Amino acid sequence: MPGITREEVAHLARLARLELKPEELDHFAGQLDDIIGAVARVSEVADQDVPPTSHPLPLTNVMRADEVRSSLTPEQALSGAPAQEQQRFKVPQILGED
Repeated sequence: MPGITREEVAHLARLARLELKPEELDHFAGQLDDIIGAVARVSEVADQDVPPTSHPLPLTNVMRADEVRSSLTPEQALSGAPAQEQQRFKVPQILGED
């Protein structure tokens, strides 16, 4: 016998405005009971001796080191631009601001 009754599932379905068939009520009652049982098992695992963590594995910075290197000149960067103004890309105004 599931801990969640078909009447409780029917009530939840009404609250969610779902129309369920009678066989679906029994099916979902079993599934919801399994979910609640799984959550209860997870709650049992967490113990006072285990410190809270944000990630199960220790993470370190995996980005490469910054190094200075040459890049495009403003003229090279703007060479393919359809429009430019004061060494910047010129784009259509979209916000109506000056």
